[in-house]
Amino acid sequence: MAEMKKQNFMHGAAILAAGVVIMKILGAIYKIPLQNILGDTGYGYFNAAYSIYNVLLTISTAGLPVALSRMISEANTLNRPRQARRTFLVAMAVLCVLGVLFSALMFLFPTEMAIFFVSTPAVSRCVHALSPAVFLVCLTSAYRGFIQGSGNMTPTTVGQVLEVLVKVIVGLALSLWLTRQGSSLPVTSAGAIFGVTAGSLAALIYMYLCYRVGYRNHSRAACAASDDRPDSVRSTLFRFVSVGVIITLGASVMSVITLLDTKLIKSTLPGVPGIGPALADELYGSYSAVQTLYNVPASFIMPMVIAVVPAIAAATAKHDSAEAGLIAESGLRVSAVVAMPMGVGLSVLASPIVGVLYPRTNVMGATMLSYLGIAAIFVCISLVTNSILQAGGNERLPIFSMLAGGAVKIGANLLLVRRPEINILGGPIGTIGCYAVICILNCIFIYRSLDVKPNYFRAFLRPLISAAVMGASAWAVYGLGSRLLHAGPPRRDLPTLIALAFAIGVAVLVYLVMVSVTRSLTREDLKLIPKGEKIARILRFK
Repeated sequence: MAEMKKQNFMHGAAILAAGVVIMKILGAIYKIPLQNILGDTGYGYFNAAYSIYNVLLTISTAGLPVALSRMISEANTLNRPRQARRTFLVAMAVLCVLGVLFSALMFLFPTEMAIFFVSTPAVSRCVHALSPAVFLVCLTSAYRGFIQGSGNMTPTTVGQVLEVLVKVIVGLALSLWLTRQGSSLPVTSAGAIFGVTAGSLAALIYMYLCYRVGYRNHSRAACAASDDRPDSVRSTLFRFVSVGVIITLGASVMSVITLLDTKLIKSTLPGVPGIGPALADELYGSYSAVQTLYNVPASFIMPMVIAVVPAIAAATAKHDSAEAGLIAESGLRVSAVVAMPMGVGLSVLASPIVGVLYPRTNVMGATMLSYLGIAAIFVCISLVTNSILQAGGNERLPIFSMLAGGAVKIGANLLLVRRPEINILGGPIGTIGCYAVICILNCIFIYRSLDVKPNYFRAFLRPLISAAVMGASAWAVYGLGSRLLHAGPPRRDLPTLIALAFAIGVAVLVYLVMVSVTRSLTREDLKLIPKGEKIARILRFK
């Protein structure tokens, strides 16, 4: 039984990962040209507004859908269809109320929120354009939580791809049209970010149709045929809110810290000797641009985060500690194998990547990405460790680790950003320290809370060795290729593109060989994903 549940968990993660690949391609089509259309300053407006939206979205949806998915999975495991349906209806009501509240705040007080949160009144138009999205995402999260808790990850994947596709089409079309109309930068940025609202609406419509066609009638029939006596509305509400609020507090800590990061940088940087307001806006815009690349590895880890919660929750509901431990170790191992090469690759190839993708950005952008590439590894591991703790009923523990990491982040900003020789680099340096602390504490908590202890040596050290060798080869190949092709400073030209493409290709091959040599993954891990047996044969895993 343990093996079957693990198989379901890994297949779910694989389905979600396939969607992530598509979404990242669409996201690149959206954000890379968007930064070139808006420039550093306009993209800074876009990102600042999104950070406000993200805080409210995190408060309303980060923990509650996770709690819903966990409770639905537990009810289904214990064959309680009436309890599953009651949980869903209670969750829908709570999420609807929160969505209305936060959307109303953004719609009615956009200027006040822009001044209070990011000290930039020009961001208010972007806040206004985003206001309906919170309500739409709240409703979508209820349907996603129910369907994911039922063990089906496919609708979530399709809905997310549809959301990004609509966002790309609407956001780019509006930003281009407004630019050609000669609209101001705040208005053009608002048009670009309205794509997020349009995409949220498309996702909601799709998830509702999936629920209505595939689950509503089945749920009602199962309830009619069952003698299950559901918990009272009050009891269900209390458990849903208590679990969800604790998870939300943990998730909100990082969103609030990210917002404080934005506010501290934007308020401190203009006063740094030699910077000034105009250069401060440009540097922050460049920081925002490279954060798009920094967030890519975490996006590929989110499928593991989403899939691990119902899987471990079901094992916990059955009091099967061995199964929970096996799922946790597989999640850590696969996540490390995915995250480490991406983070190392971003770090060692930061200069040509930024030169090709963001030729208009400030020259500091490449240095910031080199730091953020390392931070991305810790971000990915922290996401997975958080989900393992939350799914196993230890949702309070990540709050402590994130508070500790947040204190490091804020302290680094206060100490480093104001120093002229460091300035904007204080943000990425603080991010590394923040998530490193979170990872260390979470790993300690997991080791103490699980009966079956994860093997951290196999999970982390082996992929790290493989990624280090890969990074060295990528750096050497790019350097050699750029010299042979007589490429100048990294920019969007043919010699740089050829050298970068060749370096990435060699890096992929070297990493695959190193994963096989170090046995970073087991054959059993690969068997649990679609086409895994074939992959194991290609890599000659025993």
